[in-house]
Amino acid sequence: MASKQPFVTSNLVIGYALCSSLLAVINKFAVSKFNYPGLLTAFQYLTSVAGVWVLGKFGFLRHDAVTLETAKKFFPAAFVFYLAIFTNTNLLRHANVDTFIVFRSLTPLLVAMADTLFRKQPCPSKLTFLSLVIILAGAVGYVATDKGFTLTAYSWAFAYLVTITTEMVYIKHMVTNLGLNTWGFVMYNNLLSLMMAPFFWVITGEYADVFAAISSSRGDLFEPVAFFSVSLSCVFGLLISFFGFAARKAISATAFTVTGVVNKFLTVIINVLIWDKHATPFGLLCLCLTLVGGVLYQQSVTKGISKSLNQPEFSLGKQLVHNSDDDTSHRDEEKGISGK
Repeated sequence: MASKQPFVTSNLVIGYALCSSLLAVINKFAVSKFNYPGLLTAFQYLTSVAGVWVLGKFGFLRHDAVTLETAKKFFPAAFVFYLAIFTNTNLLRHANVDTFIVFRSLTPLLVAMADTLFRKQPCPSKLTFLSLVIILAGAVGYVATDKGFTLTAYSWAFAYLVTITTEMVYIKHMVTNLGLNTWGFVMYNNLLSLMMAPFFWVITGEYADVFAAISSSRGDLFEPVAFFSVSLSCVFGLLISFFGFAARKAISATAFTVTGVVNKFLTVIINVLIWDKHATPFGLLCLCLTLVGGVLYQQSVTKGISKSLNQPEFSLGKQLVHNSDDDTSHRDEEKGISGK
């Protein structure tokens, strides 16, 4: 039995790495073929909710029961989550995957600032500050050389950056206090988001485009390629929930973090190989610089944790680290969406 454990663990890690590295590219492909981002995310929410419910019925997992009282308490967190996914999907709709990765890599900088200003956390160490400066330098270099720069794309990028940072700082406290297990968090997050989806369809006017496509029996809704890309996106969203949570339990937090960083490099490589929707060579160099800064950031905060093991604040600090840039993959797993 013991001899099977390393084999099972390696399979979980490989499964998570493949799902995580492919998901951003798959979502970009899906939204390019199925130009209804609100409906696309609704399908993903529905798949995650149905998947968790069915697997729970068959005893493969356990999730917290859905109650109105808990739903009311969880709603603010779900609302911020929905905004993060909404801006993420629209960013992928208007920009390439490289732009998404660069802005996502900026999140530790804003989270560190928010924690220092609003949560009264200690100022970053010298190594942490250096890593944040490297991330910022890489991002600035990428933006300055981005030939695909458009006001619409970068408006969504900044909106995504604000919402994802808000989510990391705020939702962690909300979810921790509710005491939900991981699959319960997945269920509430996706179920409440699914219920909010029609409201955003009306606000954005997407419902009119969808109804027009249905009435004319033409458009993205009825193309085989669009159906395949949406289905693939939904399946991978559910798979990353399973592999991500299972891998997190099977390996150490540091190993999981390293896997998350490597995933981003794999995403860049895959994105370059499969199509031409990527940055210039110098832009890719700047992108790699932001990822190197992410590696240094993880090293700095990991060292910070090891020094505070015997302090009461350790558990809170560990939760904060898990919500940093390279562990935002944990958030992606809970959402069943990419690349948030």
